[in-house]
Amino acid sequence: MTESSDPTTRRRQLLRTLGLMGTAGLAGCSVNTGGDGGDGGSGGDGGDGSSGGDGDSDGGSDGGSTSTPQMANAATGWGWNIAARSLQDAADMYNEENGTEISIEELGSDSWEQRFQTAVTSGSGAPDFSVVQNYDVTSYGSIDGLKDLTGRIEEAGIVEDIVEGKWQTVSYDGNYYAIPWDIGPTGVFYKRDVYENAGINPDDIETWDDFIEAGQQLPDDVAMFNLPPQEMAQLWRMLIRQRGGQAFTDDGAVAVASEDSIAVAQILQDMSDAGITTRIELWSGGWFTSFAEGTLASLPSAAWMDGTLRAELPDTAGNWGVYKLPAFEEGGNRASNRGGSNMAIPAQIEDEGTVNRAFDYCLYAMTTPEVQNMMLEEYGLFPSLTTAYDADIYEEELDFYGGQAIFSLFAEVAEQIEPYNYTTDTPEVQDAVETELGNMLDGDKGPEQAMQDAAQTVADRTDRDLA
Repeated sequence: MTESSDPTTRRRQLLRTLGLMGTAGLAGCSVNTGGDGGDGGSGGDGGDGSSGGDGDSDGGSDGGSTSTPQMANAATGWGWNIAARSLQDAADMYNEENGTEISIEELGSDSWEQRFQTAVTSGSGAPDFSVVQNYDVTSYGSIDGLKDLTGRIEEAGIVEDIVEGKWQTVSYDGNYYAIPWDIGPTGVFYKRDVYENAGINPDDIETWDDFIEAGQQLPDDVAMFNLPPQEMAQLWRMLIRQRGGQAFTDDGAVAVASEDSIAVAQILQDMSDAGITTRIELWSGGWFTSFAEGTLASLPSAAWMDGTLRAELPDTAGNWGVYKLPAFEEGGNRASNRGGSNMAIPAQIEDEGTVNRAFDYCLYAMTTPEVQNMMLEEYGLFPSLTTAYDADIYEEELDFYGGQAIFSLFAEVAEQIEPYNYTTDTPEVQDAVETELGNMLDGDKGPEQAMQDAAQTVADRTDRDLA
């Protein structure tokens, strides 16, 4: 699922509303994975619709077991766009099996942000459960806006069934505040005809230097790579995660000027200097047109981009392929993540039966392989549930991609993703990096200076030390 490009503004609004501006950035200086939580074997299939109901009887987080948990018959959740639609499909399946009334209210992503933030800060009006993006889990968990689900998750035994790196995105201060859902295993989508006409073989592209060299084979009016305005920080995070880097050290210091971060900025500058890039706003009409007309050859992104390409560019069917992100050095890591979401229960939901039912449905939807693969096939939402990867869909040769089995590639990438620590100050990092990478590409400063300036900005805004 795509990520919102500007979480900083709403983060500041949230803290200001709660009276935490200036101090909340210090809470949760790092995000821990928590314990390994169970054997990963029980409750993962969710097939009987009651796998999550054996949590604590008071709706709390200690995971105490009861033989017959109380469950409400109905619960309502919030989601946006394809997330909401896929959850409603899952709810229809769950309702048929259990005779329940689970429903999903579909909102636009901006509407969800406004309504959910208002509900959390006011203490009323929240849904029984909701989709929550990766970086939002930490923000809301840090202010007790979400229920601590640690005990329930560990008792369900699903920890080992989820891609390891995903657990850090739902953790704060060693506890789990959401059930992981989709992830964004990365790859480079490319136009087959453009590559072939230029004599580019994607199998020969193993490093980013290879990528740059290949891009120089293209005609002058064709770009190999887009450096999108207002989305550079998302690109930076994807690439620093590929290198195993972090925005903060384990003790909370700002690491935005680290060797990894500067290396990311440098490769972006190298692409620009090589003349293989363009700058087109992501999701704009011009962006889609550039692929349709073949003036943009490559799109480093995530598995969820598949759904967008098929929906928006149907006339390009059969002319796409995917390969893994090039490594920074020969033999280096070629896996990363971009985007993703999770399922959480607001802390203000007090009714025991409602909490139990909401968790039970979310556990069913997130840990039933058949449900997760339905969401992948119908909506392009790639599961973090590794037990889903054994299905035939992952080996299916897709006509849109010239007969390539792209889901198999993404499944391989998914299990190699490096963890990334989201903190309450992640939005500040995004904002500072976005600004300074823009300055760098405008020629105002070099990669090292840009990242040093971004790091100083984050330190000033969060009262953290520089690494």
